Amino acid sequence: MKTASWVSLIPHPSSLIPLAATLLVAACGFQLRGAAQLPFNTIFVQAAATSQFAPQVRRAVRAGSTTRLTDAPEQAEVLLQILSEVQEKNILSLTGSGRVGEYQLRYRVSFRLTDSKNREHIPASEIVMQRDYTFSDDQALAKEAEEALLYRDMRNDAVQQLVRRLQSAKLQS
Repeated sequence: MKTASWVSLIPHPSSLIPLAATLLVAACGFQLRGAAQLPFNTIFVQAAATSQFAPQVRRAVRAGSTTRLTDAPEQAEVLLQILSEVQEKNILSLTGSGRVGEYQLRYRVSFRLTDSKNREHIPASEIVMQRDYTFSDDQALAKEAEEALLYRDMRNDAVQQLVRRLQSAKLQS
């Protein structure tokens, strides 16, 4: 038996889902985050030698903006000081047998932004990230890896939040 040729022109309903999703995303005004437009041309990032946060900030500025990193504070238009970086771990709950059931992890970063004349453009501020996770003695190694992953994710989120705050900084002339 011969089927009509026009039947093959009608798309299967499942092939319309990606098209509908694309149209919805375009209609809501969604757009990918482009390069960060920082309100200064050069920046120096000052932090303790042991800081894990500062290298990620430098990488984010280098890769995501047109702002140039300098090797000395005197060469920079602004100075970003990473004042402190703290990882905290608190017991959130205990099981019936008195063992830890959940932990709360916190990641705190304090910073300030000044210019070459030591005027503050962002006063000493703090970014605080926190995550809760369940704990089990039976899976101690896996939970230790999960904790390290959560701290890394919080650090990445804090870097993105810091870059957004840098974008909104108002420089005084």
